[in-house]
Amino acid sequence: MNQPLRFDVTEKPHPEDIEFILQQLLAFNRDRAGEGNFQQLAIFLRDAGDRLAGGLIGSTYWQWLYVDILWIDETWRGQGYGHALLEAGEQEAVRRGCKYACLDTFSFQAPEFYQQQGYVIFGELPNFPPGYSRFFLKKELSPN
Repeated sequence: MNQPLRFDVTEKPHPEDIEFILQQLLAFNRDRAGEGNFQQLAIFLRDAGDRLAGGLIGSTYWQWLYVDILWIDETWRGQGYGHALLEAGEQEAVRRGCKYACLDTFSFQAPEFYQQQGYVIFGELPNFPPGYSRFFLKKELSPN
C-alpha cells in the first residue's frame, strides 16, 4: 500500500523542483495538444547610449503570441514607441505562424492602450489588486 503524500510548502523552492514540475506539465500538454513550437520572444528598445528604454517580452506557441511584459520608460512614453513595439512583436508572431495574441494588464496600467491597438477584453478579475482590476485581452492577428 502507498504511503500518504505530504504537503511541502515553501517560499524558496529549489529550481530543479520547479523545472521538474514544469517539464511534467509540458509533457502532458504535448501528449494532449501536440507540439506547441514554443519560442521565447524579446524585443528591446535602446537609446543612443545602448541603455534599455523599453521592451516586449513574451512567447509564441500553438499559433498564439503571449505578451508577458510590455514596458516603455516614462521619458519615451506617448511618442509611439509602445505601438511600434507591440506591432513589431505581432509581426514576428505572424512570421512564426501565429494567428492570435493575448495579454493581461491592470486597470492602473494600459487597458485603453491595448484596446486602441485592436485588443478586446475577454475577462476581468475585480479587486486584483484591491481597488483595481486585472484585464485579459486578445486579438486576432492579420498577416501584413
